[in-house]
Amino acid sequence: MCRRCSVSAVCTTDKIMGKIFYIMGKSASGKDKIYGRLAADAGLNLKKLILYTTRPIRAGEEYGKQYYFTDDKKLKEFRRAGKLIEARSYQTMHGVWTYFTADDGQVNLEKSDYLGIGTLESYLKMKKYYGSGSVCPIYVEVEDGERLARALQRERKQDIPKYAEMCRRFLADEADFSEENILKAGIWKRFENIDLDICVEEIVNYIKSLQ
Repeated sequence: MCRRCSVSAVCTTDKIMGKIFYIMGKSASGKDKIYGRLAADAGLNLKKLILYTTRPIRAGEEYGKQYYFTDDKKLKEFRRAGKLIEARSYQTMHGVWTYFTADDGQVNLEKSDYLGIGTLESYLKMKKYYGSGSVCPIYVEVEDGERLARALQRERKQDIPKYAEMCRRFLADEADFSEENILKAGIWKRFENIDLDICVEEIVNYIKSLQ
């Protein structure tokens, strides 16, 4: 059985078990690019934990790669079956968008390590579901001005840019990822994404130290 982790000893186990490395950070902090780099690193041998979302697919995204793009009907099916791990709904400028994680057979911690991505709220629920010794946080930071510039650049590439929604997400992240909430979640290590290559290298070394 996994021993519960403390802040000073994250992800210590009594026997070798798989772990879920969970990427978090504010919007436009580079989480998706980092996720892609880590998922493609054969040396880490991480299986992707794909989340579900009811939001529309964006330009450049693929079903089953970034998310499983679905609808409220699928969400209700998982909830009725008792397989819904966590769900977050946001009132956006374009309606309610829900992101959720389900116990859909993707994860077997006796056989593999996994790579996931989400919010502080979903991270805490993942820890509760799988055990704090099995879920390892990877928190990515970017200076707010640079992050806003990146968000604007990304939105301009969309077929129909949603600038109001971009601004809503940017402001909402200030509350969701407040310093108080980060500390309450027990996150003590952070990775600054100024240079993507350097940031990824630091995260790779961190993951290898825990595998």
